[in-house]
Amino acid sequence: MITVDHLTKRYGARTVVSDVSFTCTPGSVTGFLGPNGAGKSTTLRALVGLTVPTSGTATIAGRAHRDLPNAGRQVGVLLDAGAQHAGRTGRETLTLTAMVLGVDTERVDEVLGQVGLAGRPAGTRVGSYSLGMRQRLGLAGALLGDPEVLVLDEPANGLDPEGIWWMRGLLRGFADRGGTVLLSSHQLREVEAVADQLVVISGGRIVAQGSKTELLGRRGTVVRGPDRAVLARALQTAGIAVSAGDDDALVADADPLAVGQAAAAAGAVLTELGQAGGEGLEELFRALTASPGTGTQQPAVAA
Repeated sequence: MITVDHLTKRYGARTVVSDVSFTCTPGSVTGFLGPNGAGKSTTLRALVGLTVPTSGTATIAGRAHRDLPNAGRQVGVLLDAGAQHAGRTGRETLTLTAMVLGVDTERVDEVLGQVGLAGRPAGTRVGSYSLGMRQRLGLAGALLGDPEVLVLDEPANGLDPEGIWWMRGLLRGFADRGGTVLLSSHQLREVEAVADQLVVISGGRIVAQGSKTELLGRRGTVVRGPDRAVLARALQTAGIAVSAGDDDALVADADPLAVGQAAAAAGAVLTELGQAGGEGLEELFRALTASPGTGTQQPAVAA
């Protein structure tokens, strides 16, 4: 179980994560999504003890990462696949990790096979690895201690389509055996394919969270007009939340009758008014992380 509770992180006067709360339960994959600079990496670093929160907590099984006995046996972490010694082989890298964790070195060859690096790649120096091979080695390191929780930041970077399909099965299998996965990624279609829960962060704050079914099944009203900004202001003045839709459309969080009445009261001209269907993750992501009335992403607070 991962629990992030009212987490805030400031650097001087700059707030990079503000009052963030969410949970990740055993047997599930949680997709942690947001644009660049939204606060994802800071949140993950706080969770695994690399950043000290200004306030709030981030715990695993009810304890801060630093308080977990032999944390690597309970939490597998991959935040930067490039942070590996270029002069060591893949097997040497994992053997050293196994020694630190107190894991039998036989486990090294087991996870090398699991991530597709058995044989010649295991004896090759990491400096000659492709990015995809480094990602596989990083996943092997995360799995080495046979943890119950995985915390992964962009693990699919550099993987080819076959590798992405493989990783999807790996994470799904881990969760189906009772593990907890927190997955941050920009590859939205892959997150949509594997995740059970979604947490979306923008500008350092959570803007949506819930099950994939709940979030992607949401409905609203698609509305267009000659002046998008005027229409957005009219709806907001009436207390109707709006977000960016496809092309020049807005998606209003109200039924078509209420939207039409709000537009008419403000004298805003409409060219389209209709019920929205369920959104895919890419459309939902864009709507939640865009500034209403402009279709552009909200200003980033921090990386």
